[in-house]
Amino acid sequence: MLKKFYEDIKSFIKEEYKFIIFLVLFSVICFFPVNYYIVIGGGISDISDRVIVEDGYDSKGSFNLSYVSELKGTALSYLLSYVMPHWKRIDMDDYKYTETDDYKAIEFRSELDLKYSNSNAIYYAYKLAGRECNYVDTKVYVISTLEEYDNLLEVGDQLVSVNGKKCHNMDEFQEELGKIDENEVVIGVIRNNKEKDITCHLYQEDDRKVLGVLLQALNTYEASPDVDFNFERNESGPSAGLITTLSIYDQLTKGDLTKGKKIAGTGTIEIDGSIGAIGEVEYKLLGAVDGGADIFLVPAGDNYRDAKKEAKKEKLDIKIIPVKNIEDAINKLKDL
Repeated sequence: MLKKFYEDIKSFIKEEYKFIIFLVLFSVICFFPVNYYIVIGGGISDISDRVIVEDGYDSKGSFNLSYVSELKGTALSYLLSYVMPHWKRIDMDDYKYTETDDYKAIEFRSELDLKYSNSNAIYYAYKLAGRECNYVDTKVYVISTLEEYDNLLEVGDQLVSVNGKKCHNMDEFQEELGKIDENEVVIGVIRNNKEKDITCHLYQEDDRKVLGVLLQALNTYEASPDVDFNFERNESGPSAGLITTLSIYDQLTKGDLTKGKKIAGTGTIEIDGSIGAIGEVEYKLLGAVDGGADIFLVPAGDNYRDAKKEAKKEKLDIKIIPVKNIEDAINKLKDL
């Protein structure tokens, strides 16, 4: 029986070898990776199970993240993006800070951006609600390396010391680097959960000493009552900052900002409380409409103008509200 099966397979290959070769080549070509992300539309997601304040007040309506779906591009998805409605190609280089960035670096920054966004959301929501929120510490991370500088630091390294002296924020690191006359320095880092010392070149740039890497600081706060974040691993980036902050604030305060409505939105929450612009706002607006949202909150300025233009073009039935900062967003929802 096995011999007959073998003979049948052998015969099939001989007769259909051209088709088999074509199929293999077609599959390889279609799934060959290209240097693009493909945006294929989006939707909204209720944030109530992702941002939970201990003993928080309930809302009759809901706050919803407006998101887009991004895939790493292949030859097939790249070609389809020319014919499929609401598919968009984004050059991966647009996500790069420097030429040395790779996909891993982009993903790390995106995850760090979510933590940065959540940190700012805690600070402003608790501050505006008049609730307890205390600064704990600051962590400093390498978010990109620069090709023109020769150093052994890697994206994801957490900087902890300079020549053995512990530093607790960006200013302290810069201050310690400025004291060094030599062109080498030992930087203590945490890499893969292990602390190690890295000997680095120190460069003079204008009036300061630099390591030749880009850094980002992340503040940690201790709040009362507690707030927990339950974002999925694929839910990263900073664009949930506005909705996250509003959700925390609404759970901390009496009343109901939602007024029973389904509110979607997008925008970063910056260290000064301002609402920062985001990319692909048109797709997030379309996702809000598809998800049945009543209101779409959007950063004032270009994002708002682009959203209004898209709403007019597609004849979308949704109220679009521009917001400049988190207080502006709260006041406009109260005035609905």
